[in-house]
Amino acid sequence: MEQPLINKPQTERGKKTLNSIVNAAVQLFYEKGYFHTSISDITKLAGTGTGTFYIYFDGKYSLYKYLLLSCSRMIRKHLTKSIEGCKTRQEMERVGMKSWLEFVLSHEYIYGIIWESMYIDRKLFDDYYITFCKAYMKGLSAAPAGEIADIDLEVMAYSLMGISNFIGLNWGLFRENTSREEIDRVVNEYMKILENGIFTEKARTVMRNQKSGSKKKPQEKKMQFSFPLDFDDEDGDASPGR
Repeated sequence: MEQPLINKPQTERGKKTLNSIVNAAVQLFYEKGYFHTSISDITKLAGTGTGTFYIYFDGKYSLYKYLLLSCSRMIRKHLTKSIEGCKTRQEMERVGMKSWLEFVLSHEYIYGIIWESMYIDRKLFDDYYITFCKAYMKGLSAAPAGEIADIDLEVMAYSLMGISNFIGLNWGLFRENTSREEIDRVVNEYMKILENGIFTEKARTVMRNQKSGSKKKPQEKKMQFSFPLDFDDEDGDASPGR
């Protein structure tokens, strides 16, 4: 049986101490990265002794894994709550994207914690996105018949996750002071991609024609018959030719 990542405190004082340790770790992992942060760095910022750290965690890795799994639960809980009451999958995607951007803006450390897992423990990184994709696929499969296109759900889920990931990076991290108005604009542009696709009707017509073979090169006409000529026929009516 797998050991628990954390020894949960039983008192209010213990909860406050644990919260200080976790907050310090989040800040230092964000600023310095996992590998450049020591347990003594964390306890110093938290205002606790190193021995106190080991009351709750058996090491830095357990603390990091606890943070990563907590982030995963926090994100999914936030998004699930945001789409409550949505009637269609289309509405869920719109509300979900807006909610995700708002979440990133208020949790700027989130990408650092998630993506550093690739270098700390590759399996953690893989499991994080595989688990997220399975949950996304479950939501997509629950859409009413005929609402979403007949596309492999795994491909669809990872595609939508990829868009969300990089939109969140640009408007949540790369740019400063993203406004509510800008979030609404980005969400509207995102929905244009989902609702209309990226190709114009003219481009789709060309692609359909290419698929149907309407642009195939005409086949060269070939002779089908071979008529026997007999130049030795004495009764023939042929006159000398060239």
